[in-house]
Amino acid sequence: MADIARAIEPQSDRQNAVDYETGPKVFTVAGTSDYRDEKGRAKVNVHLAEAPDRPFKPSATNLRLIAIGWGEDDTTWPGRRIKLALDPEVMFGREKVGGIRVVALSGMEQPFTAKLPITRGKKQAFRVEVLPDAPTPPPIPEDVQTLAQYQDYYRHRAQNGATPEELAMIQQNAPTNEGS
Repeated sequence: MADIARAIEPQSDRQNAVDYETGPKVFTVAGTSDYRDEKGRAKVNVHLAEAPDRPFKPSATNLRLIAIGWGEDDTTWPGRRIKLALDPEVMFGREKVGGIRVVALSGMEQPFTAKLPITRGKKQAFRVEVLPDAPTPPPIPEDVQTLAQYQDYYRHRAQNGATPEELAMIQQNAPTNEGS
């Protein structure tokens, strides 16, 4: 089976709106880091466990939404889940270009709507839903016993929505060589 999703993935060092044309995606936050943009302004990378080489670089609006949902202490963010989606209404200057929008966050008790600035003097309401915590991973089937079977099972689960924790569990339980 060809990995179509990987083949159409843009070559980039960050998440891009085009990544979400096929629908929203859920990620586990691995951590954050600071950086400066080309004008020297402070920005934040949100590192994603499922996309370690392509962080989410949230706009001020998205970062405000995350801070409302989770608080400004980013040391509490790792392990939480975030759902990102394409918002075709995102403007750049006077042009609708589309962009990434935070649509749901785990670790909240209830959804919220925040009225945030989109241009000078103009605000817009943004809704953020509650994202359930990661589901409990399924147990490893009893017929998966050899290293080759564990490798096949790992690939199958990786292509079918396994969390990084589940993939790590599969690796930890796999025999270290074919003779085990």
